[in-house]
Amino acid sequence: MADDDRWLVVGLGNPEAEYGGTRHNVGADAVRRFAVREHAPLSRNKRARCETAETVVAGVRFALAIPQSYMNTSGGPAQQAATWFKVPVERTIVLHDELDVDLGALKIKRGGGAGGHNGLRDLDRAFGSREYLRVRIGIGRPPGRMAGKDFVLRRFSPAEREIVDVTLEEACDAVVLLATQGLEPTQNRYHGTR
Repeated sequence: MADDDRWLVVGLGNPEAEYGGTRHNVGADAVRRFAVREHAPLSRNKRARCETAETVVAGVRFALAIPQSYMNTSGGPAQQAATWFKVPVERTIVLHDELDVDLGALKIKRGGGAGGHNGLRDLDRAFGSREYLRVRIGIGRPPGRMAGKDFVLRRFSPAEREIVDVTLEEACDAVVLLATQGLEPTQNRYHGTR
């Protein structure tokens, strides 16, 4: 297999020691789940400033990367991982939390605006492009008048955690489907399922 068929899978979040288990970290959680599922241990890559791993699934090569920075500055490490693994932005899949998607649901898209998501805004800046694919993992809306920035740093209730754990598995499946079948079949599979 040539280098030019590899896909980069980036999971966004804040540092795990401080923010593990929070809503904002579901993108990083999904990539960790993917690594465990595929027996591809993540290790620190100082050049890329990410935890990285490589694996082959369904005949497709994947490089996994979790930026070792805060969410709002994850663009630099993600771009460095893309350079390190020689993967173009068009074959980069970013997994991240999404307030505008119901808890437990996934939405798949290419590019688009970052909205209020500072991690995506930083990615757009670092890549100089919005042509990456996105697996948007629903975390639901804040209750009452709670600010979004406070809500994303909260942990899930036990009942929510059960739902999210299933969704993380589905996010891993969506990554493989994106790489093997493309955007439209993946959207057809996951949109409108809940």
